[in-house]
Amino acid sequence: MSCPICSGDVSAKYRPFCSRRCADIDLAKWLNGSYAAPSNDPDDIETALEAAEAALNAPTKPH
Repeated sequence: MSCPICSGDVSAKYRPFCSRRCADIDLAKWLNGSYAAPSNDPDDIETALEAAEAALNAPTKPH
């Protein structure tokens, strides 16, 4: 088995990854939405549109 991030040899401690670094890269992909399962459910589409509109209309914080 090879690491799904870098294709290196898997470490028993971080299985299925080779290192903490690759495990963290994978976690970051989940957290930032890089990994997503497609949906054809109309309710999911409506929810996504409402969230996008809310994000666009949210007040911005001054820097």
